[in-house]
Order: sequence, then structure tokens, then C-alpha cells
Amino acid sequence: MSAPPQLFDWTLRRGRLERAMRGNHTADFLRRRVAEDMASTLMGIVRDFPEGVDLSARDRMFERALAEAGGAARVCKWRRMDQTGEGLDSLQDNEVPALAEGSADLVVSLLSLHWTNDLPGVLSQIRRSLRPDGLFIGSLFGGASLNELRWALGRAETELTGGQATRVSPFADAFDGAGLLQRAGFALPVSDIDRLTVTYADPFALIRDLRAMGETALFAERQRPLTRAVVARMAGLYAERYADQDGRIPATFEIVTLSGWAPHPDQQKPLRPGSAKMRLSDALGVEEGKL
Repeated sequence: MSAPPQLFDWTLRRGRLERAMRGNHTADFLRRRVAEDMASTLMGIVRDFPEGVDLSARDRMFERALAEAGGAARVCKWRRMDQTGEGLDSLQDNEVPALAEGSADLVVSLLSLHWTNDLPGVLSQIRRSLRPDGLFIGSLFGGASLNELRWALGRAETELTGGQATRVSPFADAFDGAGLLQRAGFALPVSDIDRLTVTYADPFALIRDLRAMGETALFAERQRPLTRAVVARMAGLYAERYADQDGRIPATFEIVTLSGWAPHPDQQKPLRPGSAKMRLSDALGVEEGKL
């Protein structure tokens, strides 16, 4: 079996994260919101997890959100998997979590899976690391993220150079998240999508936030540098097409949240086809053929 294409440069990713950590500008609002949503999900589960693993532990955002929700005691012990010190993303350069098989009851990943070159492989590794009835919750950016910036950059570069390079990362677009979890061996897979729109004074403010997040593109294949003329045209096109009456421009962020359980004999299972005890029409109180 051939290796997946290496679309992203992980050495560059670590450099971007280090730069974001050293900078004076912070933009953690997306990660904070996602962490709070994931913590709320965990609080709705009536059980504790003896050992949890945080695969995105650069600032313990999820742990803080869980504590603020009153659930600090839900996870008895945390392990953080950043490989080069506190504050960096957790997956190794080969993208395989350094987790022993059956070593965790809970694995969380906060807005980092969209940078993996082999998402199915990483999910399979996470699944193997879970003990029976262990839980995985992870989030990543989806395909609609930054579609406004993607359009404006592409249009500007095409107008001024006659062609365009890929400038915005190709986030997972309309993929079957639940199916992907199921193929990785998870039971009871769930995939949810949440779209947020953030407004900015101009595209340059958006780019400053992306740099502060460590979320600027990091393709393994280097692209030609953008010229000032292309950047200026991009800003103009962005405003012309998307600006509101106050001159502010929107940026879409699509958040995909995946969750699944390691199989366990006591988990609920779907009924076998044909095993229902009642017809649908009877359950709904209508005559058959008039649904």
C-alpha cells in the first residue's frame, strides 16, 4: 500500500506554532469556543474517565474548559502528548500519536486534525489506543472554512498573473466524518458541523488572526510568493464582494466535531433489519400508504 501524499510540512507547522506562541497578538477565541463545546459534550456523559490524553495540549485549553464547566474530576489523570515541550502541537512529525495500544480511556484533539496528511491512519491509531468503551472527541476545520479568502486570493492572482496557486489549505470538504470513524473501528460514530462567521475590519486583520492561531497554510510543496499587487487586489475584491454596510468583511469558519467509542459488549447496538415489533405507520398513528 502506497503512503499518503505529504501535503503538509510538519516542520513548518511547528515553526508557525512557535511563532504564534511568541507573538504579542492572541486569537484563541475559536479554540476556546470549540473547547467549551467539547467540554459540554463530555459533561453530558454520565461516567468518569480514569486516564485521558490531550493530543492538542499547547495551552491546556480543553482541560481549562472542562474545569470551568465543573467537570475537572471527570478525568482522573491527564497525559499531554506534545513532543517538544509545553505549548506545541502534540502529534509527531509522522502524525502517529505516541500512544500504546489500549492505554487511554479518553482521547481529545482540539483543532489540529485538519493538518494531518493521513487522517484515516491517525484515527485508526487513536482507536487502537483506547481501552474498551473509551471515547474519542476531536475537532477540525471543514471545507467551507475561509471560502471568502480562498475566492478573493484566487481571483486576484488569476487576474494579475494569469493563473493561481493553492494559497488556503484544502480543508476536509463535505467528507463523511461518521463513516471515516466507522472505518477506523469506532462504535456509535457521530459527526457534527458548526459554521461560525467572524467579521473583521479588513482582510489583513483576518490574516493577523490566522498567524496568531498558527493556522496559515503550510504546504510541503512551496508556492511562489505573493506580490504586493496581488495582495492589494485581493483586499479590494474581498471588500467589493463581501463587505457589509459598515465596511466589515466576514470570514467563515466551519468546525467539524467527531466522536466515537471503542467497541464494548455492553454498548447499545442498532436493531437488525426486519426485527422491529411495530410498523412505522402504527407508531405514527396513520394509515399505511398515507405517510
